[in-house]
Amino acid sequence: MKNQVIIYFKKAGAKNTQKTLRLALQRAKELKIKDIVVASTYGSTARILAQMAIKGLNVVCVTHHAGFEKPGKLELTAKTKEFLESKGIKVYRATHYFSGVGRAIRLQFGGLYPGEIVANTYRTLGEGMKVAVEISIMALDAGLIPYGKEIIAIGGTSRGADTAIVLKPAHGRNFFATEILEIICKPRRPK
Repeated sequence: MKNQVIIYFKKAGAKNTQKTLRLALQRAKELKIKDIVVASTYGSTARILAQMAIKGLNVVCVTHHAGFEKPGKLELTAKTKEFLESKGIKVYRATHYFSGVGRAIRLQFGGLYPGEIVANTYRTLGEGMKVAVEISIMALDAGLIPYGKEIIAIGGTSRGADTAIVLKPAHGRNFFATEILEIICKPRRPK
């Protein structure tokens, strides 16, 4: 296998989306990876990916759970979900793996909980890294990607995509068996 060059973006954020998606698809082709997991809150990043060469790939869009922004509200609309599914992209909406009940306890009583410590540790490499690992575990636990296979995960900082990695996610109950194999691209500075 040839050496992989890591692309570092000067700044985090949505301006890196197109290049991140192109790099991820290129690496998927080189490694013959068929499963891609992408984070997309409102569906914009997944829409861009849908317009690219994704034929023959299993693409999963992981979005926020209902009520993330505001009680009862869905950020990724039914219309956007329908569009993505028409392009062959599976849409998965669930509570974030690293937060769950720990976030509810912190918001109610204060303190810091194990899931948030892990999430903040990943954030030292950038928000997109944390997101990429988290959505991979979520997609695997939902049965949307195969167990034991290398996949590509795409995350970002706030909006858009700026991080892509190759990894073998483990199920949530076995979280520490997750292996990050390659960093395709990420912001040079995590914040």
